[in-house]
Amino acid sequence: MPYLIVAVVLVGVLCLLNLLLTVGVIRRLRKQAASAASLPPMEEGLAIGEKIPEFAATTTSGEPISDELIEGAALIGFFSPSCQPCRELMPRFIDHARRTPGAVLAVVVTDSDKEAIADVERLAEVARVVVEAPHAAIQSAFRVTGYPTVFEIGADGRVTDNDPVLPATVSA
Repeated sequence: MPYLIVAVVLVGVLCLLNLLLTVGVIRRLRKQAASAASLPPMEEGLAIGEKIPEFAATTTSGEPISDELIEGAALIGFFSPSCQPCRELMPRFIDHARRTPGAVLAVVVTDSDKEAIADVERLAEVARVVVEAPHAAIQSAFRVTGYPTVFEIGADGRVTDNDPVLPATVSA
């Protein structure tokens, strides 16, 4: 009988300790959630109506490209060779780029130039193509955080559509 009493007391103490630790974890999670809610939301690309930011790069054909060289309406797409949604979107982007009267710029984001060869060849038919490393100049200027991302630029140099996946006019 004394062993049974000791076992019941021990189980009770362990349950009480478990309850106290659980309450502590819940308090910490609530505190972290409250501090995360007070952070400003992360920007996801240029907003509609924003002007094209300043940028400069060299295309795969050696041509300089910058915000000053993109005049009038334009279509700008950001793709990554390792991204499955990019592979699915690219044919529609290329088709829309063929019908776009303005400039078309495609940015292929990769650490490996070998990885980008197939995408560069496909995009070069319809666009000026820039290959750059992740978080490089053009992506930072356009505040791109995911791929694929497509921007349509109006004749006034302002973003008219910024759907991170595909502007409405491309999917139509």
